[in-house]
Amino acid sequence: MDADVIVVGGGLAGLVAANELVQAGKRVALVDQENAANLGGQAFWSFGGLFLVNSPEQRRLGIRDSLDLAWRDWLGSADWDRLDGPLPQDEWAIRWGRAYVEFAAGAKRDWLRRHGITLTPMVGWAERGAGQALGHGNSVPRFHVAWGTGTGVSEPFAERARQAAARGRLTFHHRRRVDALVVEGGRVTGVSGSVLAADDAPRGAPSSRQVVGDFTLTAGAVVLATGGIGGNHELVRRYWPERLGAPPTNMITGVPEYVDGRMLDIAADAGARLVNRDRMWHYVEGVRNWNPIWPRHAIRILPGPSSMWFDALGRRLPFPALPGYDTVATLRHLRTTPDLAGHDHSWFVVSQKILEKEFALSGSEQNGDITNRRRLSLLKSRLGKGAPPEVDAFKRNGADFVVSANLEELVGKMNALTDRPLLDPALIRRQIEDRDAQMDNPFAKDLQVMGIHNSRRSLGDRLARTAKPHRILDPAAGPLIGVKLHVLTRKSLGGLQTDLAGRVLTPDGQVLEGLYAAGEASGFGGGGLHGYNALEGTFLGGCIFSGLAAGRALAEAV
Repeated sequence: MDADVIVVGGGLAGLVAANELVQAGKRVALVDQENAANLGGQAFWSFGGLFLVNSPEQRRLGIRDSLDLAWRDWLGSADWDRLDGPLPQDEWAIRWGRAYVEFAAGAKRDWLRRHGITLTPMVGWAERGAGQALGHGNSVPRFHVAWGTGTGVSEPFAERARQAAARGRLTFHHRRRVDALVVEGGRVTGVSGSVLAADDAPRGAPSSRQVVGDFTLTAGAVVLATGGIGGNHELVRRYWPERLGAPPTNMITGVPEYVDGRMLDIAADAGARLVNRDRMWHYVEGVRNWNPIWPRHAIRILPGPSSMWFDALGRRLPFPALPGYDTVATLRHLRTTPDLAGHDHSWFVVSQKILEKEFALSGSEQNGDITNRRRLSLLKSRLGKGAPPEVDAFKRNGADFVVSANLEELVGKMNALTDRPLLDPALIRRQIEDRDAQMDNPFAKDLQVMGIHNSRRSLGDRLARTAKPHRILDPAAGPLIGVKLHVLTRKSLGGLQTDLAGRVLTPDGQVLEGLYAAGEASGFGGGGLHGYNALEGTFLGGCIFSGLAAGRALAEAV
């Protein structure tokens, strides 16, 4: 055998699994179709959000949280409903979901610290929910940000892999594309595929697919940690669910092109079971990157609660389609409302004060103060005056941003960004003025304004993420900014069905011997531990938890 275990995929889940195996004295072969510069995968590019429950960071900010409350939120959000029949798709997903929430409320924070991952004092309130106690959403802020953003999460494991390679415990096989699993006697015993031409493309950039040879590797077991389908719009459209209407004609991409979903069908051809492929997590606050790295490179705006959100025809979005509240409900509204089906965009209209306080951008490269651990810069950019420099750069250079001190002029510039003018300045003005009339008191009947006041009761949000309530049309808060928003592809919530040890199951519910899966390829565990909705900060954590489970199980089994 070439190794005790082959790990396919050099992203966070694969690196965590490899680390567990190396620590247990196993020999690991790590196979990846990209070059060494891409070690860390998608996690490297992330904002570094981590879902934790009842953490010291929460308690310092006066946030009361508990396992019971988090599990109620998770159940209401997941809404698992595929439980009938002899082989229900959600059977293992529920077990994984419960195990993950217990991890987030228990051992997770100490485990992170032991592995070199530390947290900023910030705790954000993501996915505020659908307005029901037992429904989708976080009841309290739980979005913890790692120092170093995504690099601060992925790089400690990337460095451990490099050190293991230097000691001869791990062997990198870069530019090796797996085309098949080797199955002998019903057991997966290795991988085979194509050797790709050497390519020194920078991290995240497209690389050559020229084949210059072939390879085969054998081992006691194989771990698939190859991600989802977010970079492959053909697959996104193929599995787009009817409940979300028709997929947009034009989408932009929040992950590198290599997130192509190839290994999912390759595993199915070898006898693995795929479940919940129609469950997806795509954002509707995507903007085109003015400085792109991969094709259709998009950045998500992580909004605070105050932006006014309008559909393509200039109508204010209804609750719970509010900024930061319910991602799937907003996507569903924009894709299933009959007269919006032909339009792929929506709009934010904000004041300069809102942009400065509430706009954050997804991505390690869009948050230099946190990525580079510049604490003084963090205080200045997040708590002081002015927008973070990356946000300001998008305001100045982004193709989807327009600015004006005058609302009618602003709407004219917004109309110039579409094939034909769809927005009525009088309608936009009336809706903003109606909302502005609610801003003179610390109470209101407008649900979004109520949410703004509720948000500012959280110390972290009041300091860093929620602007002081004000009239958007107040000249002192200006200028006005309009932002054209697009659907941004991101995560698969379904995938290979696994048991709690990370072992891949077959269509008849049996273990496919020798094959394990972790991360997005397994729906972050069990083929869909999120169900239909994510509570955010749960993707990196899901990669860690599922990689940890597979690595620990294999350390005992191989």
